[in-house]
Amino acid sequence: MAREIGVMTMLRRCLALGFLALLLALGQPALAQVQDQGRPSNEELQLMQQLQGQGPLTGRVSIPDQRAATLIQPAGKEWRDFWRGTSPWIGGIAIGGMLALLVLFFLIRGRVPMEGGRSGETITRFNGLDRFAHWLTAISFLVLAITGLNIAFGRDLLLPLIGPEAFSAFSDAGKVAHNFLSFPFTLGILLMLVLWVRDNIPSRLDLEWLAAGGGIIGHGHAHARRFNGGQKAIFWSVVLMGGAIAVTGYFLMFPFTVVADVGGMQTTQMVHSVLSMILVAIILAHIYIGTIGMEGAFHAMGSGEVDLNWAEAHHDLWAEEIRARERRETGTAPGAMPAE
Repeated sequence: MAREIGVMTMLRRCLALGFLALLLALGQPALAQVQDQGRPSNEELQLMQQLQGQGPLTGRVSIPDQRAATLIQPAGKEWRDFWRGTSPWIGGIAIGGMLALLVLFFLIRGRVPMEGGRSGETITRFNGLDRFAHWLTAISFLVLAITGLNIAFGRDLLLPLIGPEAFSAFSDAGKVAHNFLSFPFTLGILLMLVLWVRDNIPSRLDLEWLAAGGGIIGHGHAHARRFNGGQKAIFWSVVLMGGAIAVTGYFLMFPFTVVADVGGMQTTQMVHSVLSMILVAIILAHIYIGTIGMEGAFHAMGSGEVDLNWAEAHHDLWAEEIRARERRETGTAPGAMPAE
């Protein structure tokens, strides 16, 4: 009897060991899978490297354009952060700050009057071609600025005011206008460069003009020729910054024609945005001086004729050159024409 009990005990132990061995055999693949889950796969390693900024994550495509194989581009996060965070701050500080300064300046200084009042005589400041180049550039830039600012701020500022349908229609029309008016804007810049570059070469006279406040700060006037130091600064800002804005804008309009990759396109867009906002702020100051800021200034680009007293106060050396030329050509003493 004891012998039978020993045999049965040994048999049960053998069965238990066999069952345990079977469980271990069946659980080995699951255990290996658990261990594999603890180690990242090659694809996961590649993804983590890309997310750490070590380059774009690419796949395989069957079309010729291999740029379509880019699945994740880490630099895009920097561009998105710039567009959503940094760019609005730059625009707000530049444009909002300029508007605040102009309002404050107007409250303190008021409109700069024409010294001595109107003389009743005028002198030609800009001919028809000059005014055409100016207004071609100015009107194009105003539309470009409005539609561009809508891209930057419209969703936050304009959309809540006019609603989604009106905002969508305005944005669609603005996109078309922004693209097509870039061409007359560029033409205007080229025309102004050809017409006025000779008179906008910086000189020591400009430093004296700036030191005297340009007739805007204070009440004195420094000597100036056809363009003073402030106008030269506006001219070169429009030519250089406006030219860079136009070039980067064409790169964006025709993507991957000159700039080869997405990262380059993102950099191009950031440069285009920053320069545009800075130029908008500069042009606001130019518009202020040419309209409400100074009496008689608008006539220079309006009719092309300015009052003789205004010319002698703000561009005395140029006015004397014009009068001397007219005296030589006509053989008469006065060089001005009666105002109509």
